[in-house]
Amino acid sequence: MKNIYLIGFMATGKTAVGKFLARRLKKQFIDLDGRIEEKEGMRIVDIFAKKGEAYFRQAEKQAVKEIALLSDCIVACGGGVVIDPDNVVLLKKSGTLICLTADVATIIARSSGTKQRPLLNVGNPQEKILELLEKRKAFYKQADYEIDTSPCSVEDVAEKIINIIGKKNI
Repeated sequence: MKNIYLIGFMATGKTAVGKFLARRLKKQFIDLDGRIEEKEGMRIVDIFAKKGEAYFRQAEKQAVKEIALLSDCIVACGGGVVIDPDNVVLLKKSGTLICLTADVATIIARSSGTKQRPLLNVGNPQEKILELLEKRKAFYKQADYEIDTSPCSVEDVAEKIINIIGKKNI
């Protein structure tokens, strides 16, 4: 089976759904940001603060190249992975892209109280979310499928993904 890549904006459930789905399907789960943190020896928020977003995007691109060589994995991608066209090409060649979405209120509720999301560590997170969603809209539309996670539990989203990929591919 090709990889299943969960893409979408931060706090849409990519990691939670990915972990649940991998357990359910008995597949390897990979968190792209986790892989970068492991390789860099620091958290994403610290990479952004100490080395900048451009450095992070290069590390992300390298991680995508490595993961695209694997198969049969469930991969939670960082929210901005699709802004690089080379990443999208590699992801599409090696798997199915499923974009998880959520409304702004849900994103704010899920991401409030954490400083682990460097792009939201600003004075007006809602404004930043709206700005980033608008900038990334066309990139997220490149996904093969889209699921709104706002009204759903992790289990419900996983079931929708299983229905999308079909029993024959599992």
